[in-house]
Amino acid sequence: MRAQRRIETWFAARGWKVFDFQREVWRAYLDGESGLVHAATGTGKTLAAWMGPLIEWLATQEPRRAGETAFDEEDEVAVPSRGKRVRRDRAPALRVLWITPLRALAADTAEALGAPIRSLGLPWTIETRTGDTPATLRARQRRKLPTALITTPESVSLLLSREDAPELFNELQLVVVDEWHELLGTKRGVQTELALARLRALRPSLRIWGLSATIGNLDEAASALLGSELSREARIVRGEDSKAVVVDSLIPPVVERFPWAGHLGTQMIPQVIAAIEEGRSAIVFTNTRSQTEIWFQAILAARPDWAGHIALHHGSLDRRQRDFVEEGLRTGALRCVVATSSLDLGVDFSPVDRVLQIGSPKGVARLLQRAGRSGHQPGAVSRVTCVPTNVLELIEVAAARDGIMKGAIEARPLVERPLDVLVQHVVTVALGGGFRPDELLAEVRGTHAYAALHDDEWEWVLTFVTSGGEALRGYPEYTRVRIDASGRYLVDDRGVARRHRQAIGTIVSDGSIVVQYLRGGGALGSVEESFIARLTPGDRFTFAGKPLEFVRVRDMKAWVRRAPSASGAIPRWMGSRLPLSQSLAESLRNKLDEASRGEWRDVEMQTVRPILEVQARWSRIPRAGELLVERVKTREGHHLYFFPFEGRLVHEGLAALFAWRISRLAPITFSLAANDYGFELLAPEEAPLDAALGTLLSPHGLLDDIPASLNATEMARRQFREIARVSGLVFPGLPHAGKTARQLQVSSGLFFDVLQRYDPANLLLSQAHREVLERQLESSRLGRTLERLSRARVVITTPKRTTPLAFPLLVDRTRDRVSSETLGDRIRKMQVALEKAAG
Repeated sequence: MRAQRRIETWFAARGWKVFDFQREVWRAYLDGESGLVHAATGTGKTLAAWMGPLIEWLATQEPRRAGETAFDEEDEVAVPSRGKRVRRDRAPALRVLWITPLRALAADTAEALGAPIRSLGLPWTIETRTGDTPATLRARQRRKLPTALITTPESVSLLLSREDAPELFNELQLVVVDEWHELLGTKRGVQTELALARLRALRPSLRIWGLSATIGNLDEAASALLGSELSREARIVRGEDSKAVVVDSLIPPVVERFPWAGHLGTQMIPQVIAAIEEGRSAIVFTNTRSQTEIWFQAILAARPDWAGHIALHHGSLDRRQRDFVEEGLRTGALRCVVATSSLDLGVDFSPVDRVLQIGSPKGVARLLQRAGRSGHQPGAVSRVTCVPTNVLELIEVAAARDGIMKGAIEARPLVERPLDVLVQHVVTVALGGGFRPDELLAEVRGTHAYAALHDDEWEWVLTFVTSGGEALRGYPEYTRVRIDASGRYLVDDRGVARRHRQAIGTIVSDGSIVVQYLRGGGALGSVEESFIARLTPGDRFTFAGKPLEFVRVRDMKAWVRRAPSASGAIPRWMGSRLPLSQSLAESLRNKLDEASRGEWRDVEMQTVRPILEVQARWSRIPRAGELLVERVKTREGHHLYFFPFEGRLVHEGLAALFAWRISRLAPITFSLAANDYGFELLAPEEAPLDAALGTLLSPHGLLDDIPASLNATEMARRQFREIARVSGLVFPGLPHAGKTARQLQVSSGLFFDVLQRYDPANLLLSQAHREVLERQLESSRLGRTLERLSRARVVITTPKRTTPLAFPLLVDRTRDRVSSETLGDRIRKMQVALEKAAG
């Protein structure tokens, strides 16, 4: 085919090889197929999806357009004429919709997609549409969309809410969902599923392709992407053999045998700086935004001569600063960037040849994804160096390396039937021309998320959007959708339409507040309102790598001025503590099993050997198929330490569950602590452990026991805040006149109480309780853990002192009771005593 030869010539002109998997995707697209491309980062997934539509166009259109391009006939590659641009009114209508999970990826993706368009002389326009798109461009897009539009799930929903939605997508040929693994298993992913179902209904011949890396459940991912009908014939295309990945570690010069979470702090700065100096450009990844701020300041303090050549990047920074940093990485102008997951995904930073991970990656897929930021070209080796903040994290690094070698990539659990997202979508479709219930129900059930949607749930959704349900029937503002004489469901109220479009992005919204300079400066980004609420005028804090002094809050902005020094608090964001993934937890248990048998294969395991040898001497290193329980008596009371090694969220649920089950046998009060390795129950008197063991590990009655062991109603009330916002019960406010997080919390709390009292069967209440169990306590994983533990051999030891595995739990509980000034001294005294006892 001549058109494909031109594409392959374009590859060759750049010194690139066309991979077989790319050709397979092109052929499948041209044959009308949909599917999922699974390939390692930096191996050419983008061009695999993009070139099919270009080949299709080249094969069906005149190859030249007078005045727009000049051709080099020898190599058949089009060279754009100087100063010529494709006129918007002459460009083809929207043909390709490219959905990206992050706004940060949009500009880089547009550049990557634009390169062959310019070289081949296609009369296409390519634009982005996200929350950062200027109003002038949005206005032009309202008149006519570009040929290829790069956008987010929220912006797709906004387009579907337009009355002319059927005409907008009349010539749409392809939807590409980039980085599908990042959306999968989230409400934004469900929002994407529903949007794709609507687009398929509008364009039955539409082809859909997903691009993904580092995911374990490919078949489920394809099913969620393509829906029940297309997924039966879905093509899963695997890329070239996985890239070579090197995982190594920086080893602390001194290894304490009683480490605790974060005890190394930034002590590893000299080694980190030496690692950065090994390459031209580096990304230093952290797991939290606050860690990013801390490490940026620490590196800059150690190397002030790097000022201007080092930057930080996370999702709360202002868009302009993030653009500046990304461009600096792309051009190689920056020596180092300290970042969170905001730089995990497909942005191509070819100059980056060094990647470091601060702390445990917490998951195999996450480490593999971040490793791929270096050597981001086909055939290049990707290397990631892990920097422990706790010596025990070296075990997790060795475990993650084993997981990568075995291909033990985490599966992404899918979200089932979130009714708040469905309510929002139903109103969107009612705005976008309206619907008939039976037709829309068939469309919705065609998605993976709602394949098992019950008839009574669908009827409840329709009642909720047309009347507000039982408790809100008398309030006209909750009658958002009306039924016309023909039985069609529509939105004809301009106020409802305005509020709904404003609320579409609330699936990812949080209670944040903009930080802005008082005089002569722009916005720096946003922090959570709860952090700002603790500040008084004159307080100093560090944000966006800058020392700031808080002045006041006004107009939903925190006004600040520059401070003379970098001392002060660093904002902490909610939800930033990542739990250990199930795959990494299993690999971790295997590494401990090796250690229990005297196998120390990795440099990381050799480093922690002195710690684990003390653990074995005083108690035991748990083997595969064992549950270790330590009973320790101190002046504080009687401690029970359990070590399932299943991750913090599971352990928090198990701690509450075990405490409640033991208390049913005898009146007893516990203090609780949990981390990724285990949990502690502390009581003034000895707990009846032996009598309770039979019921403690039973998976039976879990759905009744978990709510009983926790303040489940209060947890559901907090979770309902998000549900109320997404479903439209609570309106976040218009731009620059938004409600505060506190106001939203109070509003959603009032709704929760009203519904509990007057509409207890409201399905959004049931959803709140279900999400508490699944998202906050990982109840499914907790149940699987109990199944495993019920079959395990329980080993109970009675150490005379706190063991190395138990010491971090003791510190975590102590941290909650003493000031930060005295915590270090207290921990040091405990460490000295234990080190002395260990000999």
